[in-house]
Amino acid sequence: MQYYIGIDLGTSSVKSLLMREDGEIIDTAQEGYDIIKPDQQYAQQDMNLLCRAAERTIQAILKKHPGTRDNIRGVGYSGQMHGLVMIDKDGNLIRDAIIWADQRSGEEIRDIYSVIPEEEYKKVVLNSLSTGFLISSLMWVKKHEPEVYAKIFKVMLPKDYLRYKMCGELGTDMSDASSAVIFDTKNRQWAWEFIDRLGLEREFFVPCHEAYEIAGEVTAGCEKNTGLWEGTKLVYGGGDSLMQGIGNGIISPGTLSANIGTSSQLSCALPEPLYDSRYRTNTFCHVREDRWMLMGANLSGGVALKWLMRNVLDMQSYDEMTALAEKVPAGSRDLLFLPYLSGERTPYNDPDAKGIYLGLTLKHARAEMIRSTMEGIVFGLRNSLEIFQDMGIEFQRIFASGGGARGHLFRQIQADMFGKEIYTSVGKEQACVGAAITAAVGTGGYASYEEACGCVVRLSEDVVIPDAENQKIYEERYAVYKELYPRNKDLFGCRNHCEGL
Repeated sequence: MQYYIGIDLGTSSVKSLLMREDGEIIDTAQEGYDIIKPDQQYAQQDMNLLCRAAERTIQAILKKHPGTRDNIRGVGYSGQMHGLVMIDKDGNLIRDAIIWADQRSGEEIRDIYSVIPEEEYKKVVLNSLSTGFLISSLMWVKKHEPEVYAKIFKVMLPKDYLRYKMCGELGTDMSDASSAVIFDTKNRQWAWEFIDRLGLEREFFVPCHEAYEIAGEVTAGCEKNTGLWEGTKLVYGGGDSLMQGIGNGIISPGTLSANIGTSSQLSCALPEPLYDSRYRTNTFCHVREDRWMLMGANLSGGVALKWLMRNVLDMQSYDEMTALAEKVPAGSRDLLFLPYLSGERTPYNDPDAKGIYLGLTLKHARAEMIRSTMEGIVFGLRNSLEIFQDMGIEFQRIFASGGGARGHLFRQIQADMFGKEIYTSVGKEQACVGAAITAAVGTGGYASYEEACGCVVRLSEDVVIPDAENQKIYEERYAVYKELYPRNKDLFGCRNHCEGL
């Protein structure tokens, strides 16, 4: 019997999973860490700390299951997307990674568009530039930290650094490379002309490969740190949104993935690089040559609940919060939450956007605040669903994953707001499962993703059906929700003006 390991290098934790070739999950291990915020708009992480945490999760699994060690055929990766990791010529980190949640590079986006007209840029990369993307952050480093920029040998995405530490080979996959947004997404290669026009060095950018291709082998040092045998094959892997989809069996059109993790995303697989004409969504390369992904991204998903639990309500667990929220009817007794706590990406690409609780009265308590926060997160995904439908995207089912799949209430809210049945796959950690499936495809365990997903992914019998009365309530509240940002947009950006009064 063969085994595969899937590693998901997330924003708040790293998870590793040991999977038998028939899809049986043998074990998982997880270790958490924090975002470093030296300034309100900054979001950084020490990649060496994250890598050591990843090594310990692998080591923990193998210690519990030593009999599987000789039969681990491959390791795959899932990772937080967009972030900038920089190393010097000796392979050492130059500074903390600037991750996707970072908001500092708004001026640099304007600088890029002053060199390359915005419409010309978007037609090649198929995306709007956002703060927290690799290219925006790299331009910020070039302008504000020239001593750091001068030391750069290579730039890469977070999971690529972990893989480099495990095998010593540099590279990235098409999904993460396209999420750097200095990429020719249709032709699946770096946007070399734009790199030249921006005055960047071509040598900074590592080779690109498909997610399932072999990236290298476990080194002697990695064997010592993880327990994996030297020579074990590693595949490139992909961005977490794509691996979530694969872990739910989504490789072909017709199914949407609604993922609520630290952030939240609605996504689907497509046979061609379709994109929103207003660039409110993202179009990235998928896990193989004939697939692309359409995604709507919201920067505050589960992190909004985490903020509410820790910073406002001083509660101890999500289960405790959900139990309270279940006592409140749909619509949270007219309390409405706009979840733009870290700016927003879809449908408004605005790093200055802020969160709002609308309708607070003396009758509201913790329970209403919790449920309205959950509803606000899903309203954000509803924005993306409307864009997908306007683009003519057809689908038969929606899969919930991440934290949004684990409790019945979150899934019921999704069913009621989307007006569709909500499915889940058996088990948890779909991003890890997707990474393990990718390792299985890349190392010959399965001939294709379709074959692998058909054998590995199992649907849960617990399908959540929309409640007609709740749907009516949410339709009314959604109309109000859509007014919150446009009516307050000018106030969100008034900080500098207000400070001058």
